[in-house]
Amino acid sequence: MVRGQLHGIARYALELARRLPGLAPDLEFSALVPAQGLPDGLGELTPRIPLHRSRAGYLTPLEQPLLAYELAKLKPDLFHATSFSLPLLWPGRLVATLHDANHLALADQYTPVQAIYYKAVVGPRARTASALITVSDFSREELGKYLKMSPYRFQVIHNGVDSRFEPPTASEAKAFRERHELPERYVAVVGNAKPFKNLAMLGKFAADLPVPLVLLAGKGAVAHETGLHENVIDLEELPESEMALFYGAAAVLLLPSKYEGFGLPALEAMAAGCPVIAADATALPEVVGNAAMRVPPYDARDWREATLRVLRDDALRRELIELGRARAARFTWEDCALHTLGVFRRVLGNLPRNTSTTQSRTH
Repeated sequence: MVRGQLHGIARYALELARRLPGLAPDLEFSALVPAQGLPDGLGELTPRIPLHRSRAGYLTPLEQPLLAYELAKLKPDLFHATSFSLPLLWPGRLVATLHDANHLALADQYTPVQAIYYKAVVGPRARTASALITVSDFSREELGKYLKMSPYRFQVIHNGVDSRFEPPTASEAKAFRERHELPERYVAVVGNAKPFKNLAMLGKFAADLPVPLVLLAGKGAVAHETGLHENVIDLEELPESEMALFYGAAAVLLLPSKYEGFGLPALEAMAAGCPVIAADATALPEVVGNAAMRVPPYDARDWREATLRVLRDDALRRELIELGRARAARFTWEDCALHTLGVFRRVLGNLPRNTSTTQSRTH
């Protein structure tokens, strides 16, 4: 899953891979990565553990036999599947992190192959896993419902925010805007063209705003697919080193998604000193608490009014920034890694500690 513009699942895998070895010097870690290797420009997120290139491409016909072959060759005492690619044909100790159930809950928005994969591979292997992790109470309930298993088979371990997400100085924000030819004030939007991300709803009022929406949604086409044309700047991709600047230089972040297993952009924006308006749905209220404005995801008029209020009310912006930074500080990748390590320890409990090898797959 670590390829191209990083999304939340890829960041999760990389953040764990960079922290776990330092927390457990008695364990040996290595990672399975895509056949082409990891993308350039990861910076501090680049894992410093042995990397094994895997030919088991996600959703390819040979994924499962190749994954079983590679794990049999590596002989890990434990394999951590950090996403949905679970090794159905490998019987060893498995810790699996399932971030959400949207492939089942929103099956009509995915290909039939993806829905079948979740039912034929993910569900059966999850039931035999040594331990299961998810990232929110909302996802725990959804996974239990759609996989027809007790939600309490899942341990909730929240995602975190890296310390480099902090408010930029005025000069840093100015330099970022000039470098990318952005106006002094803009509204940040992240996402993709999938219907549940709900970006098309923003197009109903974007033209009414006094500042443009700046859309960060990967390589082109998303603005066209979602109808976001008027008063919208398509920024396409940014290096990881500039993500905090993108949030911190914005006047507000809009996150109108109708379905999220967590909602990492909200936390990262709040840590970077950016006010957040988030959909009052699925896992987002659990993540942002009362530190963001929460608006139902369906009413464009409500989103327009909330956005205008944040843009015009400096006192409200300052309050949201203060609340947001305090909220984001409660979620750290260090805590996430420590709790995940605790899961590993329990699963490896019957092995001599000085011979244990944990294979932590990043994908």
